[in-house]
Amino acid sequence: MTNSLLFDPTSYDPDHFDPETRRLLRALIEWFESRGKKRLLEDDLEAVWPDDFLAFVKREKLFATFLTPAELSGGDPDKRWDAARNAALSEIFGFYGLAYWYAWQVTMLGLGPIWMSGNRAAKERAATLLDDGGVLAFGLSEKEHGADVYSTDMLLTPADNDPDLAFTASGDKYYIGNGNVAGMVSVFGRRTDVEGSDGYVFFVADSRHPAYHLQGNVVHGQMYVSTFRLEDYPVREEDILHMG
Repeated sequence: MTNSLLFDPTSYDPDHFDPETRRLLRALIEWFESRGKKRLLEDDLEAVWPDDFLAFVKREKLFATFLTPAELSGGDPDKRWDAARNAALSEIFGFYGLAYWYAWQVTMLGLGPIWMSGNRAAKERAATLLDDGGVLAFGLSEKEHGADVYSTDMLLTPADNDPDLAFTASGDKYYIGNGNVAGMVSVFGRRTDVEGSDGYVFFVADSRHPAYHLQGNVVHGQMYVSTFRLEDYPVREEDILHMG
């Protein structure tokens, strides 16, 4: 068992976890160590998007194993949301590089509104996305308002003339991690037809949709901290996570 308060990749052995958790944690350390300090530093300085890391995540089903609740595991006993495991994984990411931790952390943030919603279809979509190696994003902050939810300018207009839609959404988001590749972005906005807090909405958007306009990375780094705009983005009932 690991006894030191400081993380040491050469001696780290989380033997208090189950075999598959231990295997994945060690596999992750070995992946980083195989790249070496020189390459990790070069990738950081040159702001290389970590495609190779995400390929590892997909191959090993790392995020799927650590972030899928047991109720959506399909009977796989290794898939569960376990705070102790997630803390251990975060420590490893923090040791090797902020960009790797960031891709993981904002995926967790994006999952929060989904896992806490009553939308079973969205939950199943998220579980499938994780199993396929995808990442998520959390679309709350805006350039003019930061994370001030009372002042959001992401507006949802009722789609009264389209029976297949609930709303169309338009507005900008700023400082959104993984916004360049997220298969599901949990976006916060407000309805144009309801005043006050009853009009607040969390809904899911897909960064690959043509009405999702990626505008760029607001930092220079391996992390993709995006700004994006939705322009009449179609929001269906099955995309809505929370209202009010």
